[in-house]
Amino acid sequence: MIPNVISERGLVLLGCGKMGSALLSGWLDQGLPASSVWILDPKPTDWVLNLGVHVNEMLPDNPAIMLVAVKPQAMEEALPRLQKWGSATTVFISVAAGIKIAEFEEILGRSTPIVRAMPNTPAAVGQGITALIGNDRVTEKDLVDAEQLLMAVGQTVLLDNEGQMDAVTGLSGSGPAYVFHLIEALAQAGKKQGLPADMAMKLAQATVAGAGALAAQSNETAEKLRVNVTSPNGTTQAGLKILMHPKTGLQSLINRTVKAATKRSQDLSNG
Repeated sequence: MIPNVISERGLVLLGCGKMGSALLSGWLDQGLPASSVWILDPKPTDWVLNLGVHVNEMLPDNPAIMLVAVKPQAMEEALPRLQKWGSATTVFISVAAGIKIAEFEEILGRSTPIVRAMPNTPAAVGQGITALIGNDRVTEKDLVDAEQLLMAVGQTVLLDNEGQMDAVTGLSGSGPAYVFHLIEALAQAGKKQGLPADMAMKLAQATVAGAGALAAQSNETAEKLRVNVTSPNGTTQAGLKILMHPKTGLQSLINRTVKAATKRSQDLSNG
């Protein structure tokens, strides 16, 4: 449900690439009037141009939300354009990876309400998850409004502190790529066991998608679901003996994977 204040005062979306477009589609599907949306983008798509939203027009004087969805490397040029709306009642939400709240405060003013968010690419199909954290100028209502906006593309979680954002990046931000590689690996393994390549890929895709949906919808833990599938001395147990090996198994590999991505996020955030 889109908060009324956003429909009334308007929302500005800076950058309408893949993530911006996914968010915009979700907002419009949930009833946000196209006339309440202003898009700033140097290369708007035909889809955006035909929605009835304001594209590269003069912005409202006091929009409820300014959502920044440009790539991090474009931030230095883009943010100064929005300075006049800083230190006021407009809430800024950033989905730009690696840009800390302090960097926004330096440009927009330390009294500006700023929410930093990290969505992931399944937002494109409404199945994303977004982690959020606000600065000390963000009210509880501001945070609720930000959550409702980002729920248009999936689930949300609230962080305890901004330092957790690097781990979020390593886990759910980069995580879809790990899952896509798991699909590749499963399909390749099936092919090695004699399946046609296209059949192996179809089986791998459906298995990962179905298991993920079951885990999300079940009241049981992932551990319990795993145990439910595993018959004593059966085929699954034989496979898990390899996958769950304490030294060479998946957990050790995933620990190193997420740690490496988290460290890289920290390095990028620290310049």
